[in-house]
Amino acid sequence: MSTEEAREESRSVPAAVAATFRLTTGHRASMTVATVLTLVGSALGLAQPLLAKRIVDASTHGHLVGPLLVLAALFVAQAATAAVGRFVLERMGEGVVRGLRRGLVARLLRLEMREYDRHRTGDLISRVTADTTLLREVVSQALVDLVTGLLAAVGAVVLMVWIDPLLLLLVTLTVAAAAGVVASLLNGIRAASERMQGAVGAIAAELERALGALPMVRVHRAEEREAERIGECIDTAYGAGVRTARLASVMSPAVELAVHGSFLLVLVIGGLRVTGHANTLGDLVAFLLYATYLVVPLSSVFRAIGLIQRGMGALQRIDEALALKAEPTEGEPAPRRALVPVAEAAAAEPALALDDVWFGYRPDHPVLQGLTLTVPPRRQVALVGRSGAGKSTIFALVARFYEPDSGRLLFDGSPATELGRKGCRARIAVVDQNTHVVHGSLWDNITYAAPGASADEVRHAVELANLTDVVERLPGGLAGIVGERGGTLSAGERQRVALARALLVRPSLLLLDEPTSHLDAINEAALTRVLQNLTGQCALLVIAHRLSTVQNADHIILLEAGRAQAEGRHEDLLTTSPVYRELAVSQALRTAGTNGQGVLRRH
Repeated sequence: MSTEEAREESRSVPAAVAATFRLTTGHRASMTVATVLTLVGSALGLAQPLLAKRIVDASTHGHLVGPLLVLAALFVAQAATAAVGRFVLERMGEGVVRGLRRGLVARLLRLEMREYDRHRTGDLISRVTADTTLLREVVSQALVDLVTGLLAAVGAVVLMVWIDPLLLLLVTLTVAAAAGVVASLLNGIRAASERMQGAVGAIAAELERALGALPMVRVHRAEEREAERIGECIDTAYGAGVRTARLASVMSPAVELAVHGSFLLVLVIGGLRVTGHANTLGDLVAFLLYATYLVVPLSSVFRAIGLIQRGMGALQRIDEALALKAEPTEGEPAPRRALVPVAEAAAAEPALALDDVWFGYRPDHPVLQGLTLTVPPRRQVALVGRSGAGKSTIFALVARFYEPDSGRLLFDGSPATELGRKGCRARIAVVDQNTHVVHGSLWDNITYAAPGASADEVRHAVELANLTDVVERLPGGLAGIVGERGGTLSAGERQRVALARALLVRPSLLLLDEPTSHLDAINEAALTRVLQNLTGQCALLVIAHRLSTVQNADHIILLEAGRAQAEGRHEDLLTTSPVYRELAVSQALRTAGTNGQGVLRRH
């Protein structure tokens, strides 16, 4: 069966109902209770016309107080039962949505990095929020309304057959006409709902894109352009919503007209039959009450079917998100390591080794081509090279965001495949060029990877990262709020926060992507001293863009087209590597300032 055929099959009402019913797994007890309560309420409602018939037929004999009290009691009991049943349903709907949202969040946070490359973040967020909200109404109302509505309608029809089969035939013909109209509209409602949910996801994605780059938008006066781009998605959602509303607006009147028309037919023809003594007045009253009563279950059935069809668009998007490939679930990694004495570290396995590693983001475009490199314990290794040489890709592989197409990664002598992702990540820490600071306190950000760290450990990390002045300046100190994405901090301060966070976990390998890019000369010199001291505690792999970092590295690896083109110290490479020397001659490696430091720029 093709994908399109499967999609068309899923649009059938039975398939849609079955898919919706699967969502209630784990909540079947609540659903059963709600269904039973609703059916009891329906039974109480069905009993009322029969009691009214007896009251009308016995009106000439008096003695009406007792039956009227019973009728009133039935009204109260029906209302109370319906209220309790509705509460149970709503609570069940909230429980289903909570489970869906938790499952989606857990899945989205563990997706393979390639999936984030293929899907927009805002659209994925929309599936957790907007799509699950729509499904809440489907689950909490449509399923039970469909079941109880059908049963109540069947019960009413059976009693109407018993009272007057001819009048029932008239009602059936008018209702069948309405059912034909509804059936012709369902597929249109489903398609329009799918388009609307997709457009809502696009709105979230476009808005997340614009807000994430708001300084750039403001500086380039692009507010109107971004508003227009998002407005197009809003217009698409509006159009799909209007189409859904138009189709739904035809459905409801069709049902109402059918019911009202049948009511008028029953009133006229039933009145003639009473005049001709074919029926009693009590029969006519009871039949009319059942015809009126039939409006509610039939309306709920048609509404439930339409709502389920609308919800299928949201459910399909949620199923697609849950089907995205995620990283395998693993056990907890080892706790933070203890510091190893220098004598033991000298004889230890390399902190990191890449052995003939090939990798490409696309099969036909390899970024790394048979790369082999080693980072000895407690040594600083610098990666240099032009933009696109593969430096950031190495970091992505070491962080286990992607898997090599071939070759091996080893951490402390153990293959990455044996350690698992968590085991590998427990051995590393990363200070990215685009530092990540989340909304919350400075303490929250520093202890993000080690929430159980003590105050002394945090204080030591703050001192190592030269972050003391920030703690003193920020209102509240370590408890001070840093704002959304660290908005109250400068770029250099955010980078030092990331460094303190990385140092706190005591990694065996620290990855630094251009660690001094946002620092002034004073803080750069301080960080350079910090990095030199850090080699007494862990190995460093640095993407180097400044001469100070390159000169202080124990070993430099020059990358060219995904290969290690040359290796050695800075002075040796200037002599032995034409490519490295070309970078220097072309001023990619040049003096920066009077202190003799320089910058290795990307080209």
